[in-house]
Amino acid sequence: MPSATLTISSKNYSSWSLRGWLLARMSGLAFEERIASMDDPSTRAELLLLSPSFLVPCLAHDGLEVWDTLAIAEYLDEQRPEAGIIPKERVARAHCRSISGEMHSGFANLRSALPMNLKAHYPNFKVWAGALGDIERIRAIWKEALAASKGPFLFGEAPTLADAMYAPVAARFTTYDVKLDPVCETYRATVMAWPLMTEWIDAALAEPEEMDELDVEF
Repeated sequence: MPSATLTISSKNYSSWSLRGWLLARMSGLAFEERIASMDDPSTRAELLLLSPSFLVPCLAHDGLEVWDTLAIAEYLDEQRPEAGIIPKERVARAHCRSISGEMHSGFANLRSALPMNLKAHYPNFKVWAGALGDIERIRAIWKEALAASKGPFLFGEAPTLADAMYAPVAARFTTYDVKLDPVCETYRATVMAWPLMTEWIDAALAEPEEMDELDVEF
């Protein structure tokens, strides 16, 4: 019997749900998935980037509820420190928190220009100029972390909070055919081949179409 419940929204479109789900699976916590109704106004606002505050994903465990992806990560790290969601070494731990926080609060142009859509693929997509600065910053973040850790994930052999936070970016780069240097391309491919990611993507591909607003032609 699962000891927790994780409420998420669309697997195809919701980058925040993906992050929360990855973290919960990485922790080893047994949980049941609940899917928020696509008819709920707050769910649609999240997916259409119309709300600055989201209540999904939301983790219910042991009589409490935790929402916001970083709060979920910190809670799971406290409950399951052996899972290594946040690195143990002081410098790596601080770096992981910093780049995860940057992803959490920034990159608005990237989110708007390249919305998450795992079912779509746009070869040779022309990226809006406003998003190029975000892409360059993400490339720099990835290369700095990988140079220090030697990969294949941002902080070494096993995925951490940072990889969960940047996994939807790897998916966006795949959907929109974003050209990357060899180091970043290798990392993108590593994330997309991560078994938890392939499990999520398979479920997203099987998800019924429910939001025509997000299936736009570019």
